Amino acid sequence: MTRRDLLLAGPWAGLGWAGVTGGESPGFRLTDVTAQAGIHFEHDNGAYGAKYLPETLGPGCAFLDYDNDGWQDILLVNGDGWPGHRTGRSTLKLYRNNRDGTFTDVTRRAGLDVEMYGLGVAAGDFNNDGFPDLFITCVGQSRLFQNTGKGTFTDITKHSGLMGHEGFSTSALWFDYNRDGLLDLFVCNYVKWSPAEDVFCTLDGKHKSYCTPEAFRGSTCWLFRNKGDGTFEDVTAASGIFDTSSKSLGVAMFDYDNDGWPDLFVANDTQANKLYRNLRNGRFEDVALEAGVAFSEDGKARAGMGVDVADYDNSGLAGLVVTNFDNEMLGLYRRGRGASFVDQAPGSNVGRVSRRSLGFGCFFFDADLDGRLDLLVVNGHIDDTVRNVNRETRYDQPPHLFWNRGAAGFRDVAAEVGAGFASPKVGRGAAFGDYDNDGDLDVLITTNHGPAYLYRNDNTAGNRSLRLRLRGTQSNRDAIGAVVKVYSGGTASSRTVKSGSSYLSQSELPVTFGLGRGQGVERVTVAWPSGRGEEYKRLAAGRYEIVEGKGIQKA
Repeated sequence: MTRRDLLLAGPWAGLGWAGVTGGESPGFRLTDVTAQAGIHFEHDNGAYGAKYLPETLGPGCAFLDYDNDGWQDILLVNGDGWPGHRTGRSTLKLYRNNRDGTFTDVTRRAGLDVEMYGLGVAAGDFNNDGFPDLFITCVGQSRLFQNTGKGTFTDITKHSGLMGHEGFSTSALWFDYNRDGLLDLFVCNYVKWSPAEDVFCTLDGKHKSYCTPEAFRGSTCWLFRNKGDGTFEDVTAASGIFDTSSKSLGVAMFDYDNDGWPDLFVANDTQANKLYRNLRNGRFEDVALEAGVAFSEDGKARAGMGVDVADYDNSGLAGLVVTNFDNEMLGLYRRGRGASFVDQAPGSNVGRVSRRSLGFGCFFFDADLDGRLDLLVVNGHIDDTVRNVNRETRYDQPPHLFWNRGAAGFRDVAAEVGAGFASPKVGRGAAFGDYDNDGDLDVLITTNHGPAYLYRNDNTAGNRSLRLRLRGTQSNRDAIGAVVKVYSGGTASSRTVKSGSSYLSQSELPVTFGLGRGQGVERVTVAWPSGRGEEYKRLAAGRYEIVEGKGIQKA
């Protein structure tokens, strides 16, 4: 057996050791269509020389179908100027899909032309009326906007009971932690910071620089229970989530122990990551340490930023990716024996390639529709003066697009999938969604104090897909938490309907299964959050809608 055979047969199989790469070209291209699609956006981080910490972090983005017409719209979060230093008016942006490859800015018409120092977004239908509502995380008071179903949103922050919860809020997600059919809200908070509490940090002893999080005290995440009457109850302490040592930037939901109840992974910056196991009684228990995801392989707390969870190796078990600071590499966790994970990045191609990058947004998606989940990571440093300290480190950095080649491992093909995609950016948020309804997954990327980018995925391999939009009846209407499995040719793959993940961002809710050249699948199973199970047989490639308890139909 050769050294290559040993590597591919061992515990790192599927990860691609350094030097173990193929010459095959990916079967897709990512074309920058930002301008022709009508997306005109410039992030305002408010920087004027004070080097305030929040300036380095935003913004997030989302694909969502806000008007429920079956086409994905786009939301881009924006910052703001600091008091006394505003140079103009900055608001988030909502772009309605025109269904012809272009978008229209409907921010003002939708009632979202509101000034706030926004960072992240979570979209979810918390009142089960069929239209997604928006939670915007902010520095200060975050905002909840209720979708009226008439193309507009109403700020219900005060009415909902969320007013007064002020912090340095980052990523958030909707999930039904108590399985009562109502979406609850989880919010990450970073550190205790305000302009009045700012700290003078310096690299040269003279000039102010952006501080690292060690300069500030941590801040607990929040959990709000949906009471079903348009209001929320703060159950942070009662649920066991309360922890002021956290410095949280990313969050993802998944069923860690496969008991049908949603658990949470929280990525912390310079503090131990958290894995909150749902105890099914309204409480959570942090099991990150015993699961092997609290620290790096050498026992250190890394700078966790973004996170995603998915069955990337089609094993039926969820794997986990966490983006970290430069010289720390990605954390790429594969389920090991029992309830523990093993970080497969060290010694692998993924670890080698990502070591020099500072990662933020990330997600698993089947870019080439071959049935295997690929991994996109956007990168960018936090300070444009970083080259004064390390001449080999860039402020703007190219993204990674790790193409999943199964037993041949992951290969970074960012430079091979289209002119300009691999151009260096100060990347932050990232999301995917099929905005043109052609069956493949397009990409949205935001940059700090820069533009947003929309990349159209052009499948060149002729691969097909199965796209499923789920609607809950007993479960929450968005079916967030539902697990869909597809069986065909003796193999199986799974997807989870989820809010959150990546960094400050949210991808579309419909789930996509790449079929390669296949015409369809033998059967599909759905495990609904309510506990109901359903099965459908012999589905051809295409788009479908599944309504809990009422069957399936072509979309």
